[in-house]
Amino acid sequence: MKKLRLGVIGTGAFAETCHVPGLQSHPQAEVIVLCGRSYARTHAMAQRLNVPEVTTDFEELCARTDIDAVTIATANVFHARQTLAALAARKHVLCEKPMAMNVTEALQVVRAAEEIEKVQQVAFTYRYLYGVQELKRRLLKGDIGVPFYMRLQYDSWAGLHPESTAGFREKMNIAGGGVLYDVGSHLFDLARFILGPIEAVNGFATLVPRDRIDNFSGELTSVETDDFAGAWFINENTVRGQWFASRVTPCIGDKAFVEVIGSEGALKASLSRGSVDTLKVSRPTRPDWENLPLQEAASDGKAHCLSLMMRSFVEACLRGTLDSMVDASFYDGLAAQQALAAVTAATGQPGWIRLKPHEKAESDQVAAVR
Repeated sequence: MKKLRLGVIGTGAFAETCHVPGLQSHPQAEVIVLCGRSYARTHAMAQRLNVPEVTTDFEELCARTDIDAVTIATANVFHARQTLAALAARKHVLCEKPMAMNVTEALQVVRAAEEIEKVQQVAFTYRYLYGVQELKRRLLKGDIGVPFYMRLQYDSWAGLHPESTAGFREKMNIAGGGVLYDVGSHLFDLARFILGPIEAVNGFATLVPRDRIDNFSGELTSVETDDFAGAWFINENTVRGQWFASRVTPCIGDKAFVEVIGSEGALKASLSRGSVDTLKVSRPTRPDWENLPLQEAASDGKAHCLSLMMRSFVEACLRGTLDSMVDASFYDGLAAQQALAAVTAATGQPGWIRLKPHEKAESDQVAAVR
């Protein structure tokens, strides 16, 4: 049986809980090398996860001829550079979201990817929720009539908890953005995944000023990135939508969800890593939300979409192409990056920002619709 040999770049929590074990859960995948900046940390993690080799040089990892594919689970500032190294070595690549720090970098990655025939995937986890996939299936078959509105919500108090600290997501030069980049990228991708391309965006991103202990230096430092963000958008099929994401507000019922409202009803799917995976329906004649049946695995209480996503990447590499019904391509990653840039451009300014399709996008600029 053919084995896909992989290297994982990154030694943070998500590499340890998602990338390495998710890949290892596939019978035809073998993680043979782990890469991190600290040799001691990387070696300790490799021992915990039974990865045989370690390195602190991601370019060396990418250049190895015995590696078929690379996954990238590092801070946002490294994504584009590490992806370009993997592409230059003609490797299959899965990169965490957002795929770059800005649209210019994302375009550079996409253009490099177009030069080689390898699998290129962005890790948009919510696509692998059973409830989200069933929502899309029911929407396409007309279960709630003609859709006209979408809303997505994500709330958390985590940013204001007295024990919260400042990690890479709180540093602008490392993360590029806070909740906007961390959660907003997911929500824009979901809107596009479910309803199709987004044509125009308006929105905002806001910071609640405060100091926290820096995870790296141990010193008190200022939080630099946005704590709550929101966007309004118009899909090319004229469906309108909005999302709100926050690390400084209480939950309104469910912590995170996506709703699509149509002429004959509404569908609502929970958003998580899989520990909560539900789908509900409401209709004008029966307005109370009713649970809809999903696969038995949806209620296992585990973060099942993490392993589903990583196994899907392995399958794509073995097959030689993404599963277009669920996997996110680099073009999807670029589309999300353009939408994030539009929110940044719209913050504090009136008017809509129209998104450019990939074929016409030539820079980090977006044009305002007046």
